Amino acid sequence: MKKEKVMGTKRWIYWVSIGVVLIIIYKLLDNFTGIGEWIGNFFSVLAPFIEGILIAYILYTPCKKVEKFLEKRKNKFIKKHARGTSITIVYILVFALIVWFMTAIIPTIASSVSDLISNVQSYYNAVVSDSPDLSITPFIQDNILKPVVDWIQNIDFESWFTMDKIREYLSSAMGLIRGVVNIFIAIICSVYILAQRTRIVRFLNRFARATLTEKGYRRFKKYFEQGNNIFFRYLSSQMLDGIVVALITSIAMSLMGVKYSILLGTLIGFSNLIPYFGAIFGVAIAIIITILTGGWQQALIMGIVVIVLQQLDANLINPRITSSSLKVSPLLIMFAVTVGGAYFGVLGMFLAAPVFTLIKVIVDDFVNERNREKDRKSALNKIEEPEQ
Repeated sequence: MKKEKVMGTKRWIYWVSIGVVLIIIYKLLDNFTGIGEWIGNFFSVLAPFIEGILIAYILYTPCKKVEKFLEKRKNKFIKKHARGTSITIVYILVFALIVWFMTAIIPTIASSVSDLISNVQSYYNAVVSDSPDLSITPFIQDNILKPVVDWIQNIDFESWFTMDKIREYLSSAMGLIRGVVNIFIAIICSVYILAQRTRIVRFLNRFARATLTEKGYRRFKKYFEQGNNIFFRYLSSQMLDGIVVALITSIAMSLMGVKYSILLGTLIGFSNLIPYFGAIFGVAIAIIITILTGGWQQALIMGIVVIVLQQLDANLINPRITSSSLKVSPLLIMFAVTVGGAYFGVLGMFLAAPVFTLIKVIVDDFVNERNREKDRKSALNKIEEPEQ
Protein backbone atom coordinates (compact mmCIF):
# COMPACT_ATOMS: atom_id res chain seq x y z
CA MET A 1 0.00 0.00 0.00
CA LYS A 2 2.84 2.36 0.96
CA LYS A 3 4.70 1.50 -2.24
CA GLU A 4 1.64 2.27 -4.37
CA LYS A 5 1.25 5.60 -2.57
CA VAL A 6 4.89 6.54 -3.34
CA MET A 7 4.44 5.56 -6.98
CA GLY A 8 1.26 7.65 -7.19
CA THR A 9 3.08 10.66 -5.71
CA LYS A 10 5.93 10.32 -8.21
CA ARG A 11 3.46 10.03 -11.08
CA TRP A 12 1.62 13.11 -9.82
CA ILE A 13 4.90 15.12 -9.60
CA TYR A 14 5.85 13.93 -13.10
CA TRP A 15 2.60 15.14 -14.70
CA VAL A 16 2.62 18.43 -12.75
CA SER A 17 6.17 19.08 -13.93
CA ILE A 18 5.16 18.48 -17.55
CA GLY A 19 2.20 20.87 -17.10
CA VAL A 20 4.45 23.58 -15.63
CA VAL A 21 6.93 23.21 -18.50
CA LEU A 22 4.11 23.45 -21.08
CA ILE A 23 2.74 26.59 -19.39
CA ILE A 24 6.21 28.18 -19.39
CA ILE A 25 6.69 27.36 -23.08
CA TYR A 26 3.26 28.79 -23.90
CA LYS A 27 3.97 32.03 -22.02
CA LEU A 28 7.36 32.35 -23.72
CA LEU A 29 5.76 31.97 -27.15
CA ASP A 30 2.88 34.26 -26.16
CA ASN A 31 5.37 37.00 -25.24
CA PHE A 32 7.82 36.28 -28.03
CA THR A 33 8.00 39.92 -29.16
CA GLY A 34 8.90 41.12 -25.68
CA ILE A 35 11.45 38.33 -25.29
CA GLY A 36 12.96 39.23 -28.67
CA GLU A 37 13.28 42.87 -27.59
CA TRP A 38 14.87 41.80 -24.31
CA ILE A 39 17.38 39.59 -26.12
CA GLY A 40 18.14 42.41 -28.58
CA ASN A 41 18.73 44.87 -25.71
CA PHE A 42 20.88 42.33 -23.91
CA PHE A 43 23.11 41.83 -26.95
CA SER A 44 23.31 45.59 -27.54
CA VAL A 45 24.70 45.91 -23.98
CA LEU A 46 27.18 43.12 -24.69
CA ALA A 47 28.15 44.60 -28.09
CA PRO A 48 31.33 46.39 -26.85
CA PHE A 49 32.57 43.19 -25.21
CA ILE A 50 31.81 41.13 -28.34
CA GLU A 51 33.65 43.73 -30.42
CA GLY A 52 36.55 43.56 -27.96
CA ILE A 53 36.74 39.78 -28.39
CA LEU A 54 36.74 40.23 -32.18
CA ILE A 55 39.55 42.82 -31.98
CA ALA A 56 41.55 40.47 -29.75
CA TYR A 57 41.02 37.65 -32.26
CA ILE A 58 42.31 39.79 -35.12
CA LEU A 59 45.34 41.09 -33.21
CA TYR A 60 46.23 37.81 -31.48
CA THR A 61 48.54 36.55 -34.24
CA PRO A 62 50.69 39.71 -34.58
CA CYS A 63 50.84 40.06 -30.76
CA LYS A 64 51.95 36.46 -30.39
CA LYS A 65 54.66 36.83 -33.06
CA VAL A 66 56.02 40.05 -31.53
CA GLU A 67 55.95 38.44 -28.08
CA LYS A 68 57.96 35.43 -29.28
CA PHE A 69 60.47 37.79 -30.91
CA LEU A 70 60.88 39.77 -27.66
CA GLU A 71 61.24 36.60 -25.56
CA LYS A 72 64.36 35.70 -27.56
CA ARG A 73 66.08 38.98 -26.61
CA LYS A 74 68.89 38.90 -24.03
CA ASN A 75 67.55 41.87 -22.08
CA LYS A 76 65.86 40.47 -18.94
CA PHE A 77 63.44 43.40 -18.59
CA ILE A 78 62.19 42.96 -22.17
CA LYS A 79 61.84 39.20 -21.73
CA LYS A 80 59.93 39.64 -18.47
CA HIS A 81 57.51 42.16 -19.98
CA ALA A 82 57.35 40.61 -23.45
CA ARG A 83 53.57 40.24 -23.49
CA GLY A 84 52.73 43.76 -22.36
CA THR A 85 55.37 45.24 -24.66
CA SER A 86 54.12 43.25 -27.64
CA ILE A 87 50.52 44.40 -27.05
CA THR A 88 51.68 48.02 -26.75
CA ILE A 89 53.74 47.82 -29.96
CA VAL A 90 50.92 46.20 -31.97
CA TYR A 91 48.31 48.70 -30.76
CA ILE A 92 50.59 51.66 -31.53
CA LEU A 93 51.19 50.30 -35.05
CA VAL A 94 47.47 49.68 -35.59
CA PHE A 95 46.60 53.15 -34.28
CA ALA A 96 49.25 54.71 -36.57
CA LEU A 97 47.86 52.73 -39.51
CA ILE A 98 44.30 53.90 -38.74
CA VAL A 99 45.45 57.53 -38.42
CA TRP A 100 47.33 57.27 -41.73
CA PHE A 101 44.29 55.69 -43.37
CA MET A 102 41.98 58.40 -41.97
CA THR A 103 44.23 61.30 -42.99
CA ALA A 104 45.66 60.06 -46.29
CA ILE A 105 43.24 57.55 -47.79
CA ILE A 106 39.79 58.52 -46.48
CA PRO A 107 39.92 62.14 -47.80
CA THR A 108 41.03 60.86 -51.22
CA ILE A 109 38.23 58.29 -51.28
CA ALA A 110 35.66 60.87 -50.08
CA SER A 111 36.82 63.34 -52.73
CA SER A 112 36.60 60.63 -55.40
CA VAL A 113 33.07 59.66 -54.32
CA SER A 114 31.94 63.29 -54.30
CA ASP A 115 33.48 63.96 -57.70
CA LEU A 116 32.00 60.77 -59.15
CA ILE A 117 28.49 61.61 -57.90
CA SER A 118 28.65 65.20 -59.15
CA ASN A 119 29.94 64.21 -62.59
CA VAL A 120 28.12 60.92 -63.15
CA GLN A 121 25.65 62.55 -65.56
CA SER A 122 28.41 64.05 -67.70
CA TYR A 123 30.22 60.68 -67.74
CA TYR A 124 26.99 59.02 -68.83
CA ASN A 125 26.43 61.61 -71.59
CA ALA A 126 29.97 61.04 -72.86
CA VAL A 127 29.44 57.28 -73.04
CA VAL A 128 26.09 57.74 -74.82
CA SER A 129 27.58 60.18 -77.34
CA ASP A 130 30.35 57.67 -78.11
CA SER A 131 27.72 54.94 -78.55
CA PRO A 132 24.63 56.48 -80.21
CA ASP A 133 22.79 53.15 -80.30
CA LEU A 134 22.72 53.10 -76.50
CA SER A 135 21.22 56.57 -76.18
CA ILE A 136 18.36 56.76 -73.70
CA THR A 137 18.71 60.47 -72.92
CA PRO A 138 14.96 61.28 -73.13
CA PHE A 139 14.18 58.61 -70.56
CA ILE A 140 16.93 59.90 -68.25
CA GLN A 141 15.75 63.51 -68.57
CA ASP A 142 12.05 62.82 -68.06
CA ASN A 143 12.17 60.07 -65.45
CA ILE A 144 15.34 60.69 -63.44
CA LEU A 145 16.75 64.21 -63.81
CA LYS A 146 13.49 66.18 -63.72
CA PRO A 147 12.16 64.50 -60.53
CA VAL A 148 15.51 65.10 -58.81
CA VAL A 149 15.53 68.81 -59.81
CA ASP A 150 11.93 69.20 -58.64
CA TRP A 151 12.74 67.54 -55.33
CA ILE A 152 15.69 69.89 -54.71
CA GLN A 153 13.56 72.94 -55.52
CA ASN A 154 10.77 71.81 -53.18
CA ILE A 155 12.98 71.17 -50.15
CA ASP A 156 11.57 72.93 -47.08
CA PHE A 157 14.64 73.91 -45.07
CA GLU A 158 12.54 75.35 -42.23
CA SER A 159 11.16 71.88 -41.49
CA TRP A 160 14.70 70.76 -40.68
CA PHE A 161 14.79 72.94 -37.55
CA THR A 162 11.55 72.13 -35.76
CA MET A 163 11.59 70.93 -32.13
CA ASP A 164 11.03 67.35 -33.21
CA LYS A 165 13.97 67.54 -35.59
CA ILE A 166 16.17 69.11 -32.90
CA ARG A 167 15.28 66.21 -30.57
CA GLU A 168 16.28 63.78 -33.34
CA TYR A 169 19.60 65.60 -33.79
CA LEU A 170 20.27 65.45 -30.04
CA SER A 171 19.38 61.76 -30.02
CA SER A 172 21.78 61.15 -32.91
CA ALA A 173 24.50 63.07 -31.06
CA MET A 174 23.95 60.95 -27.95
CA GLY A 175 24.08 57.85 -30.12
CA LEU A 176 27.41 59.03 -31.52
CA ILE A 177 28.74 59.58 -28.00
CA ARG A 178 27.58 56.10 -26.97
CA GLY A 179 29.28 54.69 -30.06
CA VAL A 180 32.58 56.36 -29.13
CA VAL A 181 32.27 55.05 -25.55
CA ASN A 182 31.52 51.53 -26.86
CA ILE A 183 34.60 51.65 -29.08
CA PHE A 184 36.72 52.71 -26.09
CA ILE A 185 35.28 49.87 -23.97
CA ALA A 186 35.91 47.39 -26.82
CA ILE A 187 39.57 48.45 -27.08
CA ILE A 188 40.12 48.18 -23.31
CA CYS A 189 38.36 44.80 -23.30
CA SER A 190 40.55 43.53 -26.16
CA VAL A 191 43.72 44.64 -24.32
CA TYR A 192 42.69 42.73 -21.18
CA ILE A 193 41.82 39.63 -23.23
CA LEU A 194 45.20 39.66 -24.98
CA ALA A 195 47.09 40.32 -21.73
CA GLN A 196 45.26 37.60 -19.77
CA ARG A 197 44.64 35.10 -22.56
CA THR A 198 46.59 32.33 -20.82
CA ARG A 199 44.55 32.74 -17.63
CA ILE A 200 41.27 32.88 -19.60
CA VAL A 201 42.06 29.70 -21.53
CA ARG A 202 43.17 27.93 -18.33
CA PHE A 203 39.88 28.87 -16.62
CA LEU A 204 37.81 27.63 -19.57
CA ASN A 205 39.73 24.34 -19.52
CA ARG A 206 39.18 23.90 -15.77
CA PHE A 207 35.49 24.81 -16.04
CA ALA A 208 34.94 22.42 -18.97
CA ARG A 209 36.74 19.60 -17.17
CA ALA A 210 34.66 20.16 -14.03
CA THR A 211 31.30 20.21 -15.86
CA LEU A 212 31.79 17.73 -18.71
CA THR A 213 32.46 14.03 -18.88
CA GLU A 214 35.99 12.95 -19.75
CA LYS A 215 34.96 12.21 -23.34
CA GLY A 216 33.05 15.49 -23.60
CA TYR A 217 36.03 17.40 -22.19
CA ARG A 218 38.39 15.88 -24.76
CA ARG A 219 36.00 16.87 -27.53
CA PHE A 220 35.58 20.38 -26.14
CA LYS A 221 39.35 20.85 -25.92
CA LYS A 222 39.89 19.51 -29.42
CA TYR A 223 37.24 21.67 -31.09
CA PHE A 224 38.12 24.72 -29.01
CA GLU A 225 41.73 24.54 -30.21
CA GLN A 226 40.71 23.81 -33.80
CA GLY A 227 38.12 26.60 -33.77
CA ASN A 228 40.64 29.09 -32.41
CA ASN A 229 43.17 28.04 -35.03
CA ILE A 230 40.62 28.40 -37.84
CA PHE A 231 39.35 31.82 -36.70
CA PHE A 232 42.79 33.23 -35.83
CA ARG A 233 44.22 32.22 -39.18
CA TYR A 234 41.20 33.27 -41.22
CA LEU A 235 40.43 36.67 -39.65
CA SER A 236 44.01 37.95 -39.47
CA SER A 237 45.03 36.58 -42.87
CA GLN A 238 41.94 37.81 -44.70
CA MET A 239 42.33 41.33 -43.32
CA LEU A 240 46.01 41.39 -44.35
CA ASP A 241 45.20 39.91 -47.75
CA GLY A 242 42.48 42.54 -48.31
CA ILE A 243 44.99 45.33 -47.62
CA VAL A 244 47.54 43.74 -50.00
CA VAL A 245 44.94 43.39 -52.79
CA ALA A 246 43.79 46.99 -52.26
CA LEU A 247 47.38 48.24 -52.57
CA ILE A 248 48.39 46.28 -55.68
CA THR A 249 45.13 46.97 -57.54
CA SER A 250 45.29 50.69 -56.69
CA ILE A 251 48.89 50.87 -57.93
CA ALA A 252 48.04 48.94 -61.12
CA MET A 253 45.04 51.16 -61.86
CA SER A 254 47.09 54.31 -61.23
CA LEU A 255 49.71 53.11 -63.72
CA MET A 256 46.95 52.48 -66.29
CA GLY A 257 45.55 55.98 -65.74
CA VAL A 258 42.21 54.75 -64.37
CA LYS A 259 40.29 57.55 -62.67
CA TYR A 260 39.43 57.03 -58.99
CA SER A 261 42.09 54.29 -58.80
CA ILE A 262 42.44 54.48 -54.99
CA LEU A 263 38.66 54.35 -54.50
CA LEU A 264 38.25 51.38 -56.85
CA GLY A 265 41.33 49.57 -55.52
CA THR A 266 40.08 49.93 -51.95
CA LEU A 267 36.62 48.71 -53.00
CA ILE A 268 38.10 45.62 -54.69
CA GLY A 269 40.47 44.92 -51.79
CA PHE A 270 37.85 44.97 -49.08
CA SER A 271 35.14 43.27 -51.14
CA ASN A 272 37.74 40.52 -51.58
CA LEU A 273 37.25 39.70 -47.86
CA ILE A 274 33.97 38.01 -48.80
CA PRO A 275 34.81 34.72 -50.56
CA TYR A 276 33.81 34.34 -54.23
CA PHE A 277 30.88 36.79 -54.32
CA GLY A 278 32.85 39.74 -52.94
CA ALA A 279 35.52 39.62 -55.64
CA ILE A 280 32.89 39.43 -58.41
CA PHE A 281 30.94 42.33 -56.92
CA GLY A 282 34.01 44.54 -56.47
CA VAL A 283 35.36 43.98 -59.98
CA ALA A 284 31.92 44.47 -61.56
CA ILE A 285 31.42 47.84 -59.85
CA ALA A 286 34.95 48.92 -60.79
CA ILE A 287 34.36 48.00 -64.46
CA ILE A 288 31.05 49.92 -64.58
CA ILE A 289 32.65 53.06 -63.08
CA THR A 290 35.63 52.78 -65.43
CA ILE A 291 33.29 52.50 -68.42
CA LEU A 292 31.72 55.81 -67.37
CA THR A 293 35.01 57.58 -66.65
CA GLY A 294 37.40 56.06 -69.21
CA GLY A 295 35.42 54.24 -71.84
CA TRP A 296 34.95 50.62 -72.86
CA GLN A 297 38.56 49.97 -73.91
CA GLN A 298 40.09 51.14 -70.63
CA ALA A 299 37.45 49.21 -68.64
CA LEU A 300 38.23 46.02 -70.57
CA ILE A 301 41.98 46.35 -70.00
CA MET A 302 41.45 47.21 -66.34
CA GLY A 303 39.13 44.22 -65.85
CA ILE A 304 41.67 41.82 -67.39
CA VAL A 305 44.53 43.20 -65.29
CA VAL A 306 42.52 43.06 -62.05
CA ILE A 307 41.34 39.50 -62.72
CA VAL A 308 44.97 38.44 -63.38
CA LEU A 309 46.04 40.14 -60.12
CA GLN A 310 43.27 38.36 -58.22
CA GLN A 311 44.39 35.01 -59.63
CA LEU A 312 47.96 35.76 -58.55
CA ASP A 313 46.63 36.64 -55.10
CA ALA A 314 44.53 33.46 -54.88
CA ASN A 315 47.38 31.16 -55.96
CA LEU A 316 50.52 32.88 -54.61
CA ILE A 317 49.92 35.66 -52.07
CA ASN A 318 46.94 34.34 -50.10
CA PRO A 319 48.35 30.81 -49.48
CA ARG A 320 51.58 32.35 -48.15
CA ILE A 321 49.66 34.65 -45.82
CA THR A 322 47.28 31.99 -44.53
CA SER A 323 49.96 29.24 -44.41
CA SER A 324 47.23 26.72 -45.24
CA SER A 325 43.85 27.35 -46.77
CA LEU A 326 40.53 26.32 -45.24
CA LYS A 327 39.96 22.79 -46.46
CA VAL A 328 36.37 23.25 -47.55
CA SER A 329 34.90 22.79 -51.01
CA PRO A 330 34.03 25.96 -52.96
CA LEU A 331 30.39 24.83 -53.16
CA LEU A 332 30.10 24.68 -49.36
CA ILE A 333 31.79 28.08 -49.01
CA MET A 334 29.35 29.63 -51.50
CA PHE A 335 26.44 28.05 -49.61
CA ALA A 336 27.85 29.33 -46.31
CA VAL A 337 28.32 32.87 -47.66
CA THR A 338 24.76 32.90 -49.05
CA VAL A 339 23.22 31.74 -45.76
CA GLY A 340 25.42 34.03 -43.67
CA GLY A 341 24.57 37.04 -45.83
CA ALA A 342 20.84 36.27 -45.77
CA TYR A 343 20.63 36.12 -41.96
CA PHE A 344 23.51 38.28 -40.71
CA GLY A 345 24.37 40.70 -43.53
CA VAL A 346 27.94 41.57 -44.56
CA LEU A 347 29.42 40.38 -41.26
CA GLY A 348 27.69 37.02 -41.74
CA MET A 349 29.17 36.72 -45.24
CA PHE A 350 32.63 37.47 -43.85
CA LEU A 351 32.43 34.99 -40.94
CA ALA A 352 30.52 32.27 -42.81
CA ALA A 353 33.64 30.51 -44.11
CA PRO A 354 35.36 29.85 -40.73
CA VAL A 355 32.05 28.99 -39.00
CA PHE A 356 31.09 26.41 -41.63
CA THR A 357 34.67 25.09 -41.66
CA LEU A 358 34.43 24.34 -37.94
CA ILE A 359 30.97 22.78 -38.42
CA LYS A 360 32.39 20.61 -41.20
CA VAL A 361 35.23 19.43 -38.91
CA ILE A 362 32.71 18.45 -36.20
CA VAL A 363 30.39 16.69 -38.68
CA ASP A 364 33.31 14.82 -40.30
CA ASP A 365 34.49 13.59 -36.90
CA PHE A 366 30.95 12.49 -35.99
CA VAL A 367 30.50 10.60 -39.31
CA ASN A 368 33.93 8.93 -39.07
CA GLU A 369 33.33 7.90 -35.45
CA ARG A 370 29.91 6.39 -36.23
CA ASN A 371 31.26 4.56 -39.27
CA ARG A 372 34.16 3.13 -37.19
CA GLU A 373 31.65 1.90 -34.59
CA LYS A 374 29.51 0.26 -37.27
CA ASP A 375 32.58 -1.34 -38.90
CA ARG A 376 33.68 -2.67 -35.51
CA LYS A 377 30.23 -4.11 -34.78
CA SER A 378 30.08 -5.62 -38.25
CA ALA A 379 33.48 -7.25 -37.73
CA LEU A 380 32.39 -8.66 -34.35
CA ASN A 381 29.17 -10.04 -35.86
CA LYS A 382 31.15 -11.83 -38.55
CA ILE A 383 33.41 -13.38 -35.95
CA GLU A 384 30.45 -14.54 -33.83
CA GLU A 385 28.53 -16.06 -36.77
CA PRO A 386 28.77 -19.86 -36.69
CA GLU A 387 30.46 -21.47 -39.64
CA GLN A 388 28.01 -23.10 -42.08
